[in-house]
Amino acid sequence: MLMAMATVKRIASELLGVGKSQIRFKPDSLQKIEEALTREDVRSLIKEGAVYALSPRGACRLRRKKKAGQLRKGRRSGTGTRKGSAGARMGNKKFWIARVRAQRKYLRILVSENRLPPKEARRMYWMIKGNAFRGVRALETFLHENKLLQEERKKASESNRHQVEK
Repeated sequence: MLMAMATVKRIASELLGVGKSQIRFKPDSLQKIEEALTREDVRSLIKEGAVYALSPRGACRLRRKKKAGQLRKGRRSGTGTRKGSAGARMGNKKFWIARVRAQRKYLRILVSENRLPPKEARRMYWMIKGNAFRGVRALETFLHENKLLQEERKKASESNRHQVEK
């Protein structure tokens, strides 16, 4: 009594733990497969390699890798991608901290380069804390407009001296 190929396929799928559609037979072993009578016979056919399961297909990561590369470059962050308000995407407090740190760092650089007197630096420090500037550029503009930087003070005093001499 010969076992039907469908039955061999069903038993093999149970033994290998995969679906019936994933079971394949080697074409040159079809005669042997038809002669299988028991589960034990099917097990031996699997061991020989006459009956085998296709390896599982994984999801292709190519598109995901390409997208990740674009994200690293700062792309794909337009309005259509965003969900949530600006405050939800980066908390207001975090935004504030980043802004204040940048301004204080700029202030420290100016003091270390002796471009800003410590007394003025202290005043600027409190102004930064008081939210007087939107960012580093605004702080810089304020310093230039009020001639608080050392080189500008020198220029201003020189121009005043020239006007007094005339």
